[in-house]
Amino acid sequence: MRRLTLLSLLLSGLALGLAAVAAEMQSTPQLVRGVMASAPAATTVASPVAIQLSLSKREISLVRDGKLVSRWPVVIGAPETPTPTGAFQVVNKVVNPVYASTSTGKVKGVGALGYRWIGFHKQGPNDFGIHGTPWPWWVDARAAVSHGCVRMRNEHVDKLFSAVEIGTPLIIKP
Repeated sequence: MRRLTLLSLLLSGLALGLAAVAAEMQSTPQLVRGVMASAPAATTVASPVAIQLSLSKREISLVRDGKLVSRWPVVIGAPETPTPTGAFQVVNKVVNPVYASTSTGKVKGVGALGYRWIGFHKQGPNDFGIHGTPWPWWVDARAAVSHGCVRMRNEHVDKLFSAVEIGTPLIIKP
């Protein structure tokens, strides 16, 4: 049974990758593939864990049973490509994500999104997620330079990735 589940996850990741490559090219980076894919967005999990993101503070928090567990600085979307606000949930988690630029189609290798991806929203061909970055100085500056995704230091997103499941609520406030 476990082998079947692993095979299903790998095949889902491959299907996700093929769909992303075939998607229409736009300006936001798009997740292409990774080694772990997910359940559909409608899946929910009964969990005391939640993610809260304050765009004005440029800070993401992990909350368990209503109490703050951890808080980290983040990069958010630039004014012309803002991070969406509202109530979302974790729709997929990917280890070693790879993406293709939706403006050029160029596929970038592992590392451009860090080593963890926590997907929370899809709009047309564009995927929005919380991910690592090879440019930690932007996170330290709490910059607004992304194409709508939320960037974290790799060591921080790794901790968040380990603490959440598919279906974990995510609230993004202005």
